[in-house]
Amino acid sequence: METTTLTIKGMTCMGCVGSVTRVLKAAPGVREAQVTLEPGQAKVEYDAALTSPAQLKAAVEDAGYEAA
Repeated sequence: METTTLTIKGMTCMGCVGSVTRVLKAAPGVREAQVTLEPGQAKVEYDAALTSPAQLKAAVEDAGYEAA
């Protein structure tokens, strides 16, 4: 398992946190996703054979948020 931290912009409430968490947990290979409103980060534990930080970032962006 690998771990990455993404910076998430555009979250304004706990509903946004829930949305980003659901999107990340639905991605193939994601074991755990911990999203925080402040400072706007997502710590993701994932299987590198099934996904990558770039794919996780794309999933967050598809949900309407900015990720770096």
